[in-house]
Amino acid sequence: MSSPALPPEILRAAVAHLAPIVPLLTDLGERFAQGGHELALVGGPVRDAFLGRTSGDLDLTTSASPEQTEAILAAWGDTHWDMGREFGTIGARKAEHTVEVTTYRADAYDGTTRKPVVAFGDNLEDDLVRRDFTVNAMALRLPDLELVDPHGGMLDLAAGRLRTPSAPEVSFSDDPLRMMRAARFVAQLGLVPAPEVLAAMTEAAATLEIVSAERVRDELVKLVLADDPVAGLRVLVDTGLADQMLPELPALRLEIDEHHRHKDVYEHSLTVLQQAIDLEGEPGVGEDGQEHPVPRPDLVLRLAALLHDIGKPRTRRFEPGGGVSFHHHDVVGAKLTAKRLRALRFDKETTKSVARLVELHLRFHGYGDGQWTDSAVRRYVTDAGAHLERLHRLTRADCTTRNQRKAARLRRAYDDLEERIAQLREQEELDRVRPELDGNEIAAVLDIEPGPVLGEAYRFLLQLRLDEGPIGKDVAAERLRAWWAQRS
Repeated sequence: MSSPALPPEILRAAVAHLAPIVPLLTDLGERFAQGGHELALVGGPVRDAFLGRTSGDLDLTTSASPEQTEAILAAWGDTHWDMGREFGTIGARKAEHTVEVTTYRADAYDGTTRKPVVAFGDNLEDDLVRRDFTVNAMALRLPDLELVDPHGGMLDLAAGRLRTPSAPEVSFSDDPLRMMRAARFVAQLGLVPAPEVLAAMTEAAATLEIVSAERVRDELVKLVLADDPVAGLRVLVDTGLADQMLPELPALRLEIDEHHRHKDVYEHSLTVLQQAIDLEGEPGVGEDGQEHPVPRPDLVLRLAALLHDIGKPRTRRFEPGGGVSFHHHDVVGAKLTAKRLRALRFDKETTKSVARLVELHLRFHGYGDGQWTDSAVRRYVTDAGAHLERLHRLTRADCTTRNQRKAARLRRAYDDLEERIAQLREQEELDRVRPELDGNEIAAVLDIEPGPVLGEAYRFLLQLRLDEGPIGKDVAAERLRAWWAQRS
């Protein structure tokens, strides 16, 4: 059935937003109709059209069988593929547009492996009821662009409300990952889950454990890269879902003693994440012709901001006299970060990069009141490596004090550090700090063969370079011989 009492101007606005692809959709719709089949644009593309957003996906659903769909797409597209045939999906590309057409479905899940038991349906309404949320259970019949909205998704979208087409307990039992998707839509679209949805998520949170780590990771990444990840993360924590897939986050809700001897680490971490996002730049080339060093959204920076303090619960100590300490929480946190990201099947490079930023996030504060020697600046840049610009933003975002005088002092100190880095960069190849002598030259000076001893000599010269800057090959060779004589 069509959406009741939908003002025609709303539909016209959505169709206008789809205008660039309407000819393509109409053409496809007519081809399926000529074969005696139904075809409809469904899910995210329809929702986004009503929100005035551009969707990269063109998902369609049809009464045609996969074989019938493949025949039509083969004649229509420049290329087509059937990797999703098992689930009734055939894909095709025409010019720059990619479509995926899926036969009406009436899936059931086995409750153990999360693999759907595929059963093809025979009507659009039954296909829509199996979808995750009402805002995704809307369709536009083709070629006439008739809205089909049997579950009030349009009204929910207007109200900013997230509901399920069927009872939420049933929907989440079918696929527990839908609970994480709810949190993602909070972050991406600003929708608010209905009370019964939140209650069902809380009740069923433990069932998330049967979902593969890869699927959980993919949903978490989409949430973290959204416009408002903090709102989505709060839903994960409040419903208990985070306890299942990112337990280090709710663990930051440390009990605050009556003297408030430390910050609420959970709230602090969410604030740091938001402030780090605010320090990202617009993607693409700016007015100066340069790309921003950290264009939004940056997954590594956002994960590091979120996880930078997860070592605090394990390192918290109450000191004599009423103080509290978190000694070495940066090192502990880096290890916990790597362990969690590996468990979530993140790639090695992302895992290594995030853990390194967590390990370095206190490095700036280790140099006191901004009395930075050239040696300290070189080491800071060398240790940060390719992540220096991210470390700049993480360190600045980590200042959440309400003491405006203290905050201003920290900002000035970090401004001074960045100026020092810029000055040294003009004088030295600061981003490529190397010893004055390479391995072959070291071997020639000391008359030694390649091996552990040569590596030890190389590290000596690297430390010398970091401490004193460029000193020239002759002086480096002289200092190397002196080191060698003392060592021998």
